[in-house]
Order: sequence, then structure tokens, then C-alpha cells
Amino acid sequence: MSIFKDCDIRGIYLTEIDEAAAHRIGRALAALHPGARMAVGGDVRVSTPSLKAAFIEGLVEGGTQVTDLGTVPTPALYWVIANLAVDGGATVTASHNPPKYNGIKFMFDGEPVNRAIIDAVQAAYEAGRFPEAAGCVTPQDVLPDYLDALKRRFTAKKPLRIVVDAGNGAMSSIAPAAFRQSGYEVVELFCEPDGTFPHRDPNPAEYRHLGAVCAKVRETGADLGVAFDGDGDRAVFIDDAGVPVQNEKSLALFIRRLLKDRPTPVVYDQKCSSAVKRAVLAMGGTPVLERSGHSFIKRRFLELGAAIAGEVSGHFFFGELGYDDGLFAGLMMADIVAASGVPLSELTQDIVCPPITPDLRVYCPYDQQEEWLRRIETLASGSMPCEVSRLDGVRLEFPVGWLLVRKSVTAEQITLRAEADTPERLREILEMAARALPEGAAEVLLQ
Repeated sequence: MSIFKDCDIRGIYLTEIDEAAAHRIGRALAALHPGARMAVGGDVRVSTPSLKAAFIEGLVEGGTQVTDLGTVPTPALYWVIANLAVDGGATVTASHNPPKYNGIKFMFDGEPVNRAIIDAVQAAYEAGRFPEAAGCVTPQDVLPDYLDALKRRFTAKKPLRIVVDAGNGAMSSIAPAAFRQSGYEVVELFCEPDGTFPHRDPNPAEYRHLGAVCAKVRETGADLGVAFDGDGDRAVFIDDAGVPVQNEKSLALFIRRLLKDRPTPVVYDQKCSSAVKRAVLAMGGTPVLERSGHSFIKRRFLELGAAIAGEVSGHFFFGELGYDDGLFAGLMMADIVAASGVPLSELTQDIVCPPITPDLRVYCPYDQQEEWLRRIETLASGSMPCEVSRLDGVRLEFPVGWLLVRKSVTAEQITLRAEADTPERLREILEMAARALPEGAAEVLLQ
């Protein structure tokens, strides 16, 4: 499996990506951007320091002027790119993936990475024709300035108690400080940096990983909990009852706040509940469905000048920033709760998500995946009328719900997700999909 993904570079450390690869990636980026000024950071993973050092060495050997940010959450890198005199930036991270993974996220000229950019880096990496030039490295601590920018933006309207679950990731020391400086009482959970992620998986969008933070909210009588992923660009919220808030409901609350005075388009990924579309329409905005993936959402969000965009994974993009930031999202959610004077559990009561499945993963060899998608597409001519989209995989939009079937980019699997207005209709859609696919899919879809 290639480390060159659609939106970044990522793989299992030592098995798929190592220091030699990181060095070569640095040389490739330097060759494609001669003489660039580039900010480079890294997360808390055990493999990050050595990978980052090799990556920077490759950049410098190719003539790049590197500003070494040290250990920072990814949103701090985005802040640097937006506010300091650099041409681009990169961070060594595998984001929400398990500890054995690592990789490199990068961008230049404020442009989200796309497949063509990744292909160009891969081609330069494989060709190995790297011009020699003299670059340099300058260390810079940007975290005080990043925190100061957040302090100027957010001041507590009410002294809420907030449980901050950093998951031992890159937000461990930053997030508690940000909430405290804004005037909130903070209860810290897993806020000691540890790249082995000993207490929970780095992906909080899998709600089963949130047992500890939910319990801590209930134990301390907190008004809100916020859990971050490994590099801090995603956030998931826990209400005052200690219950995870579906990310679509969180997005709906942001939509209500940010479209109140200026309706704009809202971009969201096609895995989201229809509750998001309803929230956008209720605020006079234009709902824009996009394929799942950070770069796809971000590019469309920037093109349309959207006030807010989001993914079911917990990425929230803000128009005033021009990028996604899990900590900014956390502070805005606290601001929404404090300003409303209403508990978060009540704020979300009228945001109704119809019955929806999690991602259902079915084994499918790579050479059969396109055939499986064609089988799903034939359902459009069946007894239940629907519209077909090939934005990413196959999405069937029925009057009563939808079905999305996509190829996995990391494994021999296809992923299915479905929603319907009633549990019975959802079962009907899943049974229809099971009949269209080879034997064996039904036990996953209908369990």
C-alpha cells in the first residue's frame, strides 16, 4: 500500500515509512518548491522526532528555509501559515491513526493538497533527481502567539466547568491553557503528552473511546467535555449529562451561530446525517455536499467562502480562520453554551438525526471493488426510485433516506453507510444492498 494518500502522506512506521523516506520526501518537496520558506512542526508520537529531523534535513539540503516549530498541534501550524511570512508548512503526524502510524501533512500557498499535488511529490520522490542548495533552520516558539490569538477571540460569558480530554496528544498542554485563559474552569484528563496514547485511541470520533471523559463530566458536574484527536485538528463534544454529541449535531449548532446574521453556503461530507442539511436550510444557507476527506472539504469551503464546513469525523472549518481547528471549535462550543444559558443537552434536543448506521466495512478484494459499486448502482433501476451520485463511490438518494458505498483507500474493503426516516426503512435499504452484493455481505449489513 502506497504511503502517498489523497490528502497526505501516511503509513506504518518502519514498515511503510521511515527516516530514509522522510528525508527523501523533504528532498522532493524542496525540489518542487525551490528556495521556499517553510514552517515545520510535529506531533507527540514516539517516532515523530527522528522522522521530523530527517524530513527537515532533506528540506535544508534542497535549499528550503525552515522554521522549526517544535512540537505543536496541527492547527498551530495552520495559524503560522496564515499569519507569518512563510510559503508553506508541514507537520509530521498521523493525526487520529493508532500509535504505529506516522506521516506528513503539508501545504503551500494556502492551497489544500489534492491528488495531482500528491502525485507530483510521489513522482519527484521516485525519480530521485534532487538539486543541491543551501537551506537553513531557525527554531521558533509560536505557541504563545497562537494562544494569544485565541485569547483575543474568546472570553467566557459564564464560568463554565469544562473537561478537557487531550488523549495524551498534541493538545495536552495547549488546550487546558486556552480554556483557562478565556475564563473557564478546567478539569484535565489525559493531558500529559505521550506518543504511545496509553489511555485511549487517538480517534475520538469513535464514541466508544470516550468512556473516561463521559464519566469525568458526570463525576465533576461539568457543563461540557471536549475530546481531541492525536494532532488536535478534530474535536468531539460531550454534553452535561456525560453523553457524546453526534458531530452532525455539533455542526448544526455552529451553523445556527455562524449563519445567524450572514447566510452562506455550508460544506459537509456526504457521510453526514441529513440533520445538517436541514440545519443549513433553516438558517437560509445553501447546503453543499462534498466527498469525505479533509482536502476535498477544505478546498470547496474556501472556494465558496463558507462561514462553516464540517465532517462527520469531527473536522470543523471556520470561515474567519480559513482552516479547521479543534481548539477553536472547542472554545466556540463553550461560547455557545455560555451565551445561551441553556445546558448543551437541551441545546441539541431539537436537532434530530434520523436512524443512521456507523461505517459498515465489508471485505472486498481490490480487483472486485468497482464491480461491487456497479452492483449497487443497478439498484437505481429497482422498485425504490432514487438519484445516483458518483462523487465518491456510489450514493443513492431515496425519498426516505440514502445509501453510500465507497472503496476503502487503506484496505481490501468497501465501506457502507445508510440513513432512513425510520428504522424499518433503514432495514429495507440495507436488505436491498445485501441482495445486490455477493454472499457474505449480508452478515455485516444486517447484524
